[in-house]
Amino acid sequence: MVERSPYLTAFSHLIMVLGVIIVGFPLYLAFVASTHTAQDIVQVPMPMVPGGNFWQTYHDALFGGGTGAGSTAPVARMMWVSFVTAIVITLGKIAISLLSAFAIVYFRFPFKGICFWLIFITLMLPVEVRIGPTYQVVSDLGMLNTYAGLTVPLIASATATFLFRQFFLTVPDELVEAARVDGAGPMRFFKDILVPLSRTSIAALFVIQFIYGWNQYLWPLLVTTSEDMYPVVIGIKRMLAGGDAGNEWNIVMATALLAMLPPAFVVVVMQRWFVKGLVDTEK
Repeated sequence: MVERSPYLTAFSHLIMVLGVIIVGFPLYLAFVASTHTAQDIVQVPMPMVPGGNFWQTYHDALFGGGTGAGSTAPVARMMWVSFVTAIVITLGKIAISLLSAFAIVYFRFPFKGICFWLIFITLMLPVEVRIGPTYQVVSDLGMLNTYAGLTVPLIASATATFLFRQFFLTVPDELVEAARVDGAGPMRFFKDILVPLSRTSIAALFVIQFIYGWNQYLWPLLVTTSEDMYPVVIGIKRMLAGGDAGNEWNIVMATALLAMLPPAFVVVVMQRWFVKGLVDTEK
């Protein structure tokens, strides 16, 4: 039972406002810093209102016009690399997980249970654990500084396979029999019935995996040595190589804000599907 009281309502709103301020104030400071010149934002006290250097700062960040001691590579190129990497990882994980879960649930083949548990055990072997042999394989195949090297080792997901397997197990057998009576083959049943039924789970997984792919740091740090293939997370780290005095903090702050936009856009646009997918999964 929820008690309705004006005091509790006011208190809950106060807590929410404090939460928004705590989360939003660092972002506001980053935005203010990105609208001033590099000399202005190192003054004491730091300006607390936006300045007039907005367009110049973001132009220099996107197209590489900075003169700092660290990397001054164009952020637009880095964001494109991050976007392609995140999309390929996301779509690859969803496609492979759908097909593997479909095979595990609806096909009979020897050692099916062992195959599922072998996939499940890989949850205990993240990239950080198998990073040495994985790097050796990628290097031997000549995939360093390529999109394939950035994405292929991260494209399989035991978590997503498990999620789709659990959902497919809830599909009634009568639906399978009805599709069989109507003459639908396995792939038609998969394409026309299972995939549409799984759209909320796919949407939830898309949001999670896109953010996962966008924020990748350790693996791209190993397999990329060319600035043309740096994702934006690596680019921010490279910008800080000049030390506190040598960095153009306005461009660094602008880059950090730009790097936040695509994941935030995906979450905002797909928020309803994301929540519905998680709730349906729990059911």
